[in-house]
Amino acid sequence: MAGSHSVGTDAAARRQEGWLTGTLVLFCLASTVVTIVAGLVQVSFGEYSMTILEAWRAVANPDVVLNADAWNAFLFGGELPEMDRNSIVVWNIRLPRVFVAIIAGATLAVSGAIFQAVTRNELASPFVLGVSSGAGFAVLATLVVFSGLAPFLPFVAAVGGTVAFLLVYGIAWKDGTSPVRLVLAGVIVNMVFQSLQQGLFFFADDLGVVQTAIAWLTGSLTGTGWDEVRVAVLPAVLAIGLALAGSRQLNVLLLGERTARSLGMRVERVRFLLSAVAILAASVAISVAGVVSFFGLVVPHIVRNTLGGDYRRLMVGCLFAGPALMVTADVGARLALGGTQLPVGVVTGLIGGPYFLYLMRKQRSMGEL
Repeated sequence: MAGSHSVGTDAAARRQEGWLTGTLVLFCLASTVVTIVAGLVQVSFGEYSMTILEAWRAVANPDVVLNADAWNAFLFGGELPEMDRNSIVVWNIRLPRVFVAIIAGATLAVSGAIFQAVTRNELASPFVLGVSSGAGFAVLATLVVFSGLAPFLPFVAAVGGTVAFLLVYGIAWKDGTSPVRLVLAGVIVNMVFQSLQQGLFFFADDLGVVQTAIAWLTGSLTGTGWDEVRVAVLPAVLAIGLALAGSRQLNVLLLGERTARSLGMRVERVRFLLSAVAILAASVAISVAGVVSFFGLVVPHIVRNTLGGDYRRLMVGCLFAGPALMVTADVGARLALGGTQLPVGVVTGLIGGPYFLYLMRKQRSMGEL
């Protein structure tokens, strides 16, 4: 882990070797294979009966893959061209769920990695720092009270996440912050926003809205379709692009504030801007997949243990590992209990909770990077 090496050693290693290594390439290829395999498993099961071979043929159907009208319908909401029944089921119902899982996994992983660098706290994540609950409250309020704002969910979630993060920083600030105070402040803000979320249910008079909200609060990909892909894809691309561009600045932040300032960095400005990118990335995922707990905590650690602490490699690794783990977790959530589908947030919570405890007990400095 990065925490087990001195900052100076890590910095020297980064200068001596390029960020593009064989390990990174193999890691990305392996993650891509896992994503594809898990995606194929996902599209092979459903209420409409078809064999696994028929489902896979539908995925590779050239009449859909190479059809500009079909992609116009998928990505821009145009009229769906005529296609066979298997292709309609796979491409219009099952595959969008995989694409939403890919988007949510990538953005949550990238968001968690940024928060860990900005706070220099390896226990940081959108969930732990209260960003998820703040964004969740904003989205839930939109679904229950201000339904007219539904097309702008990623930006509504970003506003809620920003408010929550500013509250956490304000509570934790006392001549600076520390990893312990940030985590404790995140717990406080989480509790407040979760209470507000529960209070919103009293304003919902539609049972369907209540059921949707409950599923969404636990982090669920059930019922997601091309509408969610269209809502999330552009903000996701923007957030990921900005995150990759900021990877060098994240490396400098890990050297410490004094060193970063001596290198000419305006630390607070960079920290604020990168936090905004992390909030946008987390909000994209929350707006389409709900509150998927602990995902942004676990994935950066898996990547860091494999690829090291250089954020140029870490961000690329998160971009591939996040989708692989999210799609796999969603397959487990869908198939674990036979006909009953679990919310994917339940699966990630069952994995992330014990992992969070493991990190807290292992690190003497409570996760300080």
